[in-house]
Amino acid sequence: MNEDQLEQLCLEWFRDNSWDVLYGPDIAPDSDNPERKDYREVILKHYLQESLEKINLHLPFNAIEQAIALVLKPESLDLITNNRAFHRLLLEGVPVEYRKDDETIHDRAFLIDFENIANNRFLAVNQFTIQGTKRPRRLDVVCFINGLPIAVLELKSPEDENVDIWDAFNQLQTYKDEISDLFVFNEALVVSDGYNARIGALTANKERFSPWRAVKNEDDKPLLEWQLETLVRGFFDREMLLDYIRFFVLFENDGGAIIKKIAGYHQFHAVREAVKATIIAAQDPKGVAEKRAKYGDEVVPGSKKAGVVWHTQGSGKSISMCCYAGKLLQQPEMNNPTLLVVTDRNDLDGQLFQTFSNAHELFKQTPVQANDRDELRQLLSERESGGIIFTTVQKFSPFEDEGAHPILNGRHNIVVISDEAHRSQYGHKGRFIKVKNQTAGGHPTLKDGVCFGPPARLLGDR
Repeated sequence: MNEDQLEQLCLEWFRDNSWDVLYGPDIAPDSDNPERKDYREVILKHYLQESLEKINLHLPFNAIEQAIALVLKPESLDLITNNRAFHRLLLEGVPVEYRKDDETIHDRAFLIDFENIANNRFLAVNQFTIQGTKRPRRLDVVCFINGLPIAVLELKSPEDENVDIWDAFNQLQTYKDEISDLFVFNEALVVSDGYNARIGALTANKERFSPWRAVKNEDDKPLLEWQLETLVRGFFDREMLLDYIRFFVLFENDGGAIIKKIAGYHQFHAVREAVKATIIAAQDPKGVAEKRAKYGDEVVPGSKKAGVVWHTQGSGKSISMCCYAGKLLQQPEMNNPTLLVVTDRNDLDGQLFQTFSNAHELFKQTPVQANDRDELRQLLSERESGGIIFTTVQKFSPFEDEGAHPILNGRHNIVVISDEAHRSQYGHKGRFIKVKNQTAGGHPTLKDGVCFGPPARLLGDR
């Protein structure tokens, strides 16, 4: 199979996903049906205008024109800065104003309808030519949503032993330099030779490009032979792609540089399942006893037990937590929940708080950090809805004159996210002790539900 055959097969997979498919030269500026006025344009303006009018029925035509003009006007000379600004417009809408009944109306024009897939146009174009700074560049496949180029696929021939997916990766780096306007709107980059396929963010290096191993969920069987087919059928599923763009793209500041991060397939599917489980667990608890008797001690309505997500070291736990928080906060069934992020160490609390603070655009609010027990109680007891609160578990200890810890807030939609929940607590007076009461096999015994074994970890003197 040569590169052209792979390209055609890839387009067939897009068609199977209900994408429209067009051949680039058929809509080129010098074609019989041009969709661009020249080869320097990177968006399909006619498609964009039609989609905005369909999505924003309440806006007059001049407001639609304002929105398009603002989208096409770069914020700076830096590509990633412009990409971040565009992503914000995708999530929040484009600010516009217009006159109505002698009054100036401030409103927003939305570029994508995240709630109604049918209001959006999904288009895959192959052999899409753009005039670069040095010469014209012809891209293998460009994916458009409402005329906006949100993804680029660079393909290499499976039969050519002299090239691989990293040649495709290097090709994309050249494109970013020579046709940078295209990547202002980019949400994902894909490199593939068919058998192998990797997906990454705009600022990702080779190590951050990873496979997409699932289509609908983690249990897809049998696995498809070609990784590119799995990626196209999975990542570019229209419903899941809109969900991905909305909740699984993050930007962070690293020493003054903006880093764009996108979730891997394991984070994407884990977060979607975790959000569904949380919504069920937070429902009205009526009849919980009967439901547990019927279904067992699993996630049932009102159980308040959402579950556990297991992460190995280096698999992106912080990104998963941010995406989970961002998606959960915008679920109408949760009725504007409060998220309480609990860690067991001050340094971890600070690191995670900083990560969430960098991703505040995803949450549409700014996280807060409890500095001591008093502030934690105040933040929880006074809050009627919303918010992301960070604390260490030690701040839940009762005061000296309290027999038991008081209830701080009885709302059903307070969600506790516990990080590093497997750790024990040392405290400032923690120490190791030797224990003699072991079994014959040398294993520690249990007494009153506490494990006494070498070494036992104590919280202070308790």
